[in-house]
Amino acid sequence: MTEYTGKALPPVVDQQAWQAALDDLRVREKAATRELDAIAAQRRKLPMVELPDYTLIGADGPIRLVDVFDGRSQLIVYNHMWSDGAEWQCGGCTSLTSQYVRLGFLDNYDARFVVVTNGPIDEALAYRAKVGNTMDWYSSSESPFGADVGAPPGGGFAVNVFLRNGDTVYRTWHTSGRGTEQLAYTFALVDVLPWGRQEEWQDSPEGWPQSPTYSKWLDSPDVARLYGPAAGNNGVDDGA
Repeated sequence: MTEYTGKALPPVVDQQAWQAALDDLRVREKAATRELDAIAAQRRKLPMVELPDYTLIGADGPIRLVDVFDGRSQLIVYNHMWSDGAEWQCGGCTSLTSQYVRLGFLDNYDARFVVVTNGPIDEALAYRAKVGNTMDWYSSSESPFGADVGAPPGGGFAVNVFLRNGDTVYRTWHTSGRGTEQLAYTFALVDVLPWGRQEEWQDSPEGWPQSPTYSKWLDSPDVARLYGPAAGNNGVDDGA
């Protein structure tokens, strides 16, 4: 928890001046919203690439990628970074995917959202339980799938989106790095706070509290402590 003892605060003004400043900001916020709508429209018009018939490994054994859709037409995959045998996996991946605890709403959109990692399925499922993750996990440890979609073994994380037409699967979109921020509610919540993310790279007024980048992010042990079995999953059903 931040204990802020500095004296730098936003200017204190009357209601009229505050509303005028907010209205000025709203112009930019609305412009950004319209730009995001335009970007989404362009994303929907992207061409796609037909994929081979990959086989992944799920909790019940080998499963074709087309069957990971579980009858749906669209699939979002979070490609989780992985180091075989490590006690703790990527903190950013672990923290991001811990957010997704109620994904049933995707049924109305004929879609599903799952985690795929290059790690062995037994390790992956044990880690899922350890950190209280509620998503469905699959392994590409015996498949070139991860490498072919921008998340090779020993490489980084990614988000990929796929479309199914019968038994044929197409890759429609991919992002990595800060491109995944749009899928997280955490950054959106923190960015509306007066102090924001409090990271050194941010453009903040003089005297605002700031700390090294990533220092306030949850690491994997933090996620396990907050949401894992020892915390009782905070009342969240893990689907087991």
